[in-house]
Amino acid sequence: MNRIKEVLEEKSLTQTWLSEKLGKSYNMVNSYVQNRRQPSLEILFKIAKLLKVSPKELINEQ
Repeated sequence: MNRIKEVLEEKSLTQTWLSEKLGKSYNMVNSYVQNRRQPSLEILFKIAKLLKVSPKELINEQ
């Protein structure tokens, strides 16, 4: 599980913005945000860099 949705909301950013920055489709980013699919480590690190947080902050520990 990841916290991408929460971090996007905290920073007032949209999934559309993130999909454009990543060069991924909106549907792919939406599947990450909804936790239907988990991003690869490479993509997770890119998302963290774009959101200016540590990759660890994007992961829910369960």
